[in-house]
Amino acid sequence: MWLQRSITLRARPRGFHLITDEVLSFLPELSRYRVGLLHLWLQHTSASLSVNENADAAVRRDFERFFNRLVPQGADGYEHDYEGPDDLPAHFKASLLGCQLSLPIASGELALGTWQGVYLGEHRDQGGARRLIATLHGEVC
Repeated sequence: MWLQRSITLRARPRGFHLITDEVLSFLPELSRYRVGLLHLWLQHTSASLSVNENADAAVRRDFERFFNRLVPQGADGYEHDYEGPDDLPAHFKASLLGCQLSLPIASGELALGTWQGVYLGEHRDQGGARRLIATLHGEVC
């Protein structure tokens, strides 16, 4: 069975945010899937999706520090600044991390590891609400 839904995530400040529960709140049908995949597609070029540590918020803060050192704001030599100095660095970070995830479903739940969660990387100072396309595919009970 296929199901597709557009999800609007609430606006968040710049940084990495655990969004697993928020995404799942929009997908009550997932509990009916015996086996399958949840594909998430982020419809933005200045934010990202990834899977990582879900227990210690320090990991998300360290991610932000690391990516800000890797892709510093205000570096010389770039042209694209139409939407401000945080725009091009946000595009670089989004390209490095990606805008999609495919997550396994087992027995009506995401089959994430014990310490895994879905991150939204918000790479703009004022990114606003973010849109996801969530596609469920699999065998239902």
